[in-house]
Amino acid sequence: MKGPLVSDGPMAWISKIEPDEATDLLQRQYEAATKRAGKVFQIIQIQSLRPRLLRASTQLYLEAMYAEDSRLSRAQREMIATTVSRVNDCFY
Repeated sequence: MKGPLVSDGPMAWISKIEPDEATDLLQRQYEAATKRAGKVFQIIQIQSLRPRLLRASTQLYLEAMYAEDSRLSRAQREMIATTVSRVNDCFY
């Protein structure tokens, strides 16, 4: 049975810019990520080659998860995100 950390082969390689190498918009996005979460998670870093896209996807995420005018509570949105991650064998 395949589990969330079992791989059928080598991992894909995604080029990214490390936090200590970031400049300009990307550096600001990484600083904001660190302020929100205490570090720059890999899901943020894999978007680093396209800083404007990273900014847009972060804004979308923040709107979906934190919007005050949602009919779902914050807890309900977190439960949905957790369930989808589990179904997708995403360990984080």
